[in-house]
Amino acid sequence: MAQSKTQTSSARPDFATIGGLILALGGIAAGLLMEGGKLQDIAQVTSALIVLGGTLGAVMITTPLPVLLRAAKQFSSVILGRVPATDEIVEEIIGYAVQARKNGIVSLEQEAAAIGDPFLRKALGLAVDGIESDKIRDIMELEIEIFEQRSEAEAKVFEAAGGYAPTIGIIGAVLGLIQVMKSLADIDEVGRGIAVAFVATIYGVGAANIIFLPVANKLKARAKEAVQMREMMLQGVLSIAEGLNQKLIRMQLEAYVPPQSVSGRGERAKGGARTAPAPARS
Repeated sequence: MAQSKTQTSSARPDFATIGGLILALGGIAAGLLMEGGKLQDIAQVTSALIVLGGTLGAVMITTPLPVLLRAAKQFSSVILGRVPATDEIVEEIIGYAVQARKNGIVSLEQEAAAIGDPFLRKALGLAVDGIESDKIRDIMELEIEIFEQRSEAEAKVFEAAGGYAPTIGIIGAVLGLIQVMKSLADIDEVGRGIAVAFVATIYGVGAANIIFLPVANKLKARAKEAVQMREMMLQGVLSIAEGLNQKLIRMQLEAYVPPQSVSGRGERAKGGARTAPAPARS
């Protein structure tokens, strides 16, 4: 039985996310230092506690606990991605198509059971069981729709945090000003206290625009990629079930492959790297 290429996928750092965080935080810190400030001016545990604690509490009130836990798990995917390469999945589906045309779709029963990706495994399993193409499409499109709804709910958790954080930062600033008002007799202490009070606002606005809202948008982008991957898998399985020629299936599926993946596969082939066997000519 052939080993499925989609059984495992290695985690790869998202250098855009990591570089963006470094650039954003580094730019802010550099600007502060160039203006004659010090990093200690904005390093306040109390302000961070007010903003992060208040924001987390507001999000917990807003969001059902199961959705909140799923969103927390998805946060790691912003830094590390585990999506299999699209071109590899195309080659895997083409391999199934070749076998189905030679030996019949029932011959894919063992291969379908060994597929690591649950969506592709279920779709191909339905095809092997002889389910009509229209019914397979209805079942799998429902799964895609539910996945989209869950992904949207997870992204909205971080959108909500991005909305609450600046307001909580203002609350922290007001709390700081209240303490300043107690020291009006000492003008030096008043000036220093006002400067400290506004650090909470910086934390709130910074957390919203550097972390929470960008994370929400990244999760939405990842969800769209995953949906497109599932649509490609479904199209491939339906084509196999309909008995289409593997060349036609390849032409359909390669529309989903990013241009850099297609060109990269071509370069690897030219360089003699190990590639999937070419499909048999019909």
